[in-house]
Amino acid sequence: MQKPYLKKYGEVDEFIVWIVDGFYIRQNIDIDFNNFGQHCRFKYIPKNEFWLDRQTESNAGEEKYFIEHLLVEHKLMAAGKDYNDALDEGNQAEMEIRGKDQRVKKLKERLKTDRNFVLQKIRQKLLPEYSNEKIRTFVVDSFLVRSLFYIDWVAGGHDKIYPAFIPTNELWIDNDLVDEERRFVILHELHERRLMSFDNDYEKAHASALKIENHCHKNPAELEAKIKEELGRQTNILENVRMS
Repeated sequence: MQKPYLKKYGEVDEFIVWIVDGFYIRQNIDIDFNNFGQHCRFKYIPKNEFWLDRQTESNAGEEKYFIEHLLVEHKLMAAGKDYNDALDEGNQAEMEIRGKDQRVKKLKERLKTDRNFVLQKIRQKLLPEYSNEKIRTFVVDSFLVRSLFYIDWVAGGHDKIYPAFIPTNELWIDNDLVDEERRFVILHELHERRLMSFDNDYEKAHASALKIENHCHKNPAELEAKIKEELGRQTNILENVRMS
């Protein structure tokens, strides 16, 4: 079996569903590939296939939500709908079945009275080597982030881009990332956050972060030094108001 294919997940309707190596795709084919994809969105995916990025064991079972999304998204795009419209409707279908998960139901209720409890469930591990007095970097339960806060969550984020749910001076890293990819995402998020701390222009900061991330994909020996440099240049963000 050739890259990026890892294993066949199954078949649904006329589609073969494959688990693929998302890190390989982002390094060699398309840096914008995220959790899943289909041909109408990504032309390099064969017409009769759905691709799902591999997941950690703790998120096993999330595939069914992605497949539900893809079925809706593909049907609409094949009929001529714009991607953004198809994405919105796919998200709605996906959120409907996510909302039936008993763990999600309980935590949604708990959010109303004890937000800190839910945040502790989401934060899985502090990464001390990528944290300091100005920023704390956590590996988080991405299934819960997508189900409770933002369905399009992927890879990572920080308090400047997601102030509605990421606490001040925190950086969150998707627990679905393989260890080899994690550091590239940390670099991206640190760089983007630093720029947004001075100029709240996400598009500009994101483009700059993609540029430095791509540079390190081509020059991996520079990666750790770039991360340490960005860590040292972080600033504390004085924001006390958070949306509930």
